[in-house]
Amino acid sequence: MPRFAILEHDWPTLHWDLFLEAGTALRSWRLLAEPGPGKEVPAEPNATHRLLYLDYEGPVSVGRGSVRKWDAGTFDWITDDEERTVVKFQGVRLTGECLIEGLSCRFR
Repeated sequence: MPRFAILEHDWPTLHWDLFLEAGTALRSWRLLAEPGPGKEVPAEPNATHRLLYLDYEGPVSVGRGSVRKWDAGTFDWITDDEERTVVKFQGVRLTGECLIEGLSCRFR
């Protein structure tokens, strides 16, 4: 099963980075509010990242703050097309579906 991680990132303002393992890279989104069951949060697509961020906590290069693990685990791809991505998380804090569509991420 592929892995996911959500890292709390303190730069340039507090946000949460959502990483989904997709082969040899991580698809990523910047969540502008703390995620959680039953929440819908603003989400911005981000550049792909290296797989090391699935397990990394600490300073980010070039003075871009630091990250700490908020949640991690495995997930299943339910839908992944140009309009939306749906995954089912099995993490410590998050268990259940997450719908990423447009500029929002809905946890259910």
